Parts: sequence; structure tokens; C-alpha cells
Amino acid sequence: MESLLAHIARKERNRLRVSKIDIEDRPEVAERFRVQQVPALALVVEKRVVSRLEGRVTAPRIQSMLEPHLGAADVATA
Repeated sequence: MESLLAHIARKERNRLRVSKIDIEDRPEVAERFRVQQVPALALVVEKRVVSRLEGRVTAPRIQSMLEPHLGAADVATA
């Protein structure tokens, strides 16, 4: 998932921010975002998780998750 997210981050760099968090180093973040399985992708808009994917996913699935939200003013992926 990491390389897929890097590609999407470059492609959509003006509309979203991608942040990688190691849950072994930051278990409080995993708890806060209720991560059940890794890898996990949480789409955060205005400090609220609006969508999530867990486990291995494809680029089209990630893109389809993001599309409804890319027009939002402040979109971040954690």
C-alpha cells in the first residue's frame, strides 16, 4: 500500500496530505483511529475519520475511496 499511497500523494499533492504512522512507535494513534488490521488507511477530514480501508487494497479502491472527498478544502490521510 505504501507505494500506491506515494503515487496518489504525488498525483493529488495539491488536494491531500498523506502521513505515514508506525503504530508500533505510536500505539496511541492506532487506538485513536481504531486500527484493527495493518496496513490501514484512514481518510481524515476536519479532524474526523470519514472513510477507512484496512488490509491490502488496490489503487483503484483507494482512489474510489478518496474521490468523493477530494473536493473538500482540508483532506488528510493518516
